[in-house]
Amino acid sequence: MKSLSTIIFGIGLLFTIPVSSQPSSSLNGVYHAKTSDINTLWLFTDGYSSQIIYQDKAYRSTKGGPFKYDGKTLSISLEYSDQDSSEVGTTQELPIQQDGTNLKDQKGTVYKKQPAKIQDLDGVWRISGRKQGNEISTIQRGDRKTIKILVDGYFQWVAINPAVKGFYGTGGGHYAHKDQQYTEHLLFFSRDNSRVGNHLNFKGEIKDNEWHHSGNSSKGDPIYEIWSRE
Repeated sequence: MKSLSTIIFGIGLLFTIPVSSQPSSSLNGVYHAKTSDINTLWLFTDGYSSQIIYQDKAYRSTKGGPFKYDGKTLSISLEYSDQDSSEVGTTQELPIQQDGTNLKDQKGTVYKKQPAKIQDLDGVWRISGRKQGNEISTIQRGDRKTIKILVDGYFQWVAINPAVKGFYGTGGGHYAHKDQQYTEHLLFFSRDNSRVGNHLNFKGEIKDNEWHHSGNSSKGDPIYEIWSRE
């Protein structure tokens, strides 16, 4: 029989084990809210967050960066904010509650979680090389970068330089990847609203943990890009 002191010690452990905060991974996915003709899309994956605001045919703004979530407050270390570059380098604290599978902000706006569509490209990628002719040129890691965020059938690319608070463009929408075929359907494009609605088809395959992406750009130019996990 266990001694009384052992039992008391065990009970004490039950009451002294700390309750951990809600993991940031609990937000992983895509959330959407629409007010009048304004869409707000929120992407969360691999500890990175991006919020995009757009109308059905017009891009408005985006901001994002690494995030943490404790179940009450969403903390985003902003790497880009095209509407207010002074925010870059700061941490944005947003009161956010989980409402079932959805999110609700302080104003009562509900961001509905989109259906999960897990694919092997989901995550945050950074362009690391380009093929020109038969040669592949490596893009060295530096302050300036182009990243691509993919999660649950949505994607966004962003060209930024957090060190100088630079923002150089973004675009995104729906994506699908199957049998080395990668497709995109544009919902927003900061450089040219007329391209919204375009469907783009590419070849996409993972080789040695790198994503090889080839086809024609939205301008019709041939491309061959290599992306690495950020």
